[in-house]
Amino acid sequence: MKLMKMSSLMLVAALVFSAGASTGLAQEGTKVDLTNVKCFIMPAKDTKEANAVDYKDVKVYFCCPGCVKKFTKDPDSFATKANHQLVLTKQFAQKACPISGSEVDPEQSLDIGGAKVSFCCGICKKKVEDAKDLDAKAALVFSAEAFEKSFEKKKGNGK
Repeated sequence: MKLMKMSSLMLVAALVFSAGASTGLAQEGTKVDLTNVKCFIMPAKDTKEANAVDYKDVKVYFCCPGCVKKFTKDPDSFATKANHQLVLTKQFAQKACPISGSEVDPEQSLDIGGAKVSFCCGICKKKVEDAKDLDAKAALVFSAEAFEKSFEKKKGNGK
């Protein structure tokens, strides 16, 4: 009798896990919201859960298998845009100023392509604010070096 109950529980657990995996749920049950998240290789296209790739222990999303292939061939060349998407999808959260690495002041914030980013002071904020375009701003905030010191994977977002 105990063996049947245990087998039933294991079956239920397996079904719940597989349902979560097929719907894009993270291990802890959090779902990534892809509303208004565009493919960073083909920016006019919406992302799809089916076109996801593992990146930094979470996932980045694309519009089609062709973009997945481009990314997986050379992910380092897309690091800034992939890091930006990790913040947009709330899989990573800010922990420090991307310019100085210091503690942030919420009053010193900018919107960088849909992501709210805070800085330690007006000087760091102005450096990003004065960058010539969105790509230049994103490079200052989401480049591999800046991202490493200023963002971290959110708790509850795991594979």
